[in-house]
Amino acid sequence: MSCGDPHETDCSEVLDHLYEFLDHEMPDGDCAKFEVHIDECSPCLEKYGLEQAVKKLVKRCCGHDDVPADLRSKVMGRIELIRAGQSVPDQDVVAEARAAEAAARTQGARSDRGVRSASGGSAGAGPLGATAQE
Repeated sequence: MSCGDPHETDCSEVLDHLYEFLDHEMPDGDCAKFEVHIDECSPCLEKYGLEQAVKKLVKRCCGHDDVPADLRSKVMGRIELIRAGQSVPDQDVVAEARAAEAAARTQGARSDRGVRSASGGSAGAGPLGATAQE
């Protein structure tokens, strides 16, 4: 995409690195170039505003979920490989994430059952710990 106006930094470069800019993951010099470009280019400013709003919405809706340490470690390892220019093994990261999430839920359910057993509750207990036989 290009707005048609000449800029020191091309629109396509800004849009290719927009998330790095939004996440403050680029060198200060590049950030300054992007800020100048976004200030003078309304299509890029509009795209920046939209992506910033989406990022805030995702944080508000999903920002409270804890990411399993194992998954975080795997993702960060893959990011480092990509940044270093190394090839990334072909793996289904989504499937791995779902498996890790399921394992965490299973572990949490086991912990809950242990708490109920320790407190004297039984699997057949209804509200307030009363069983159907009482």
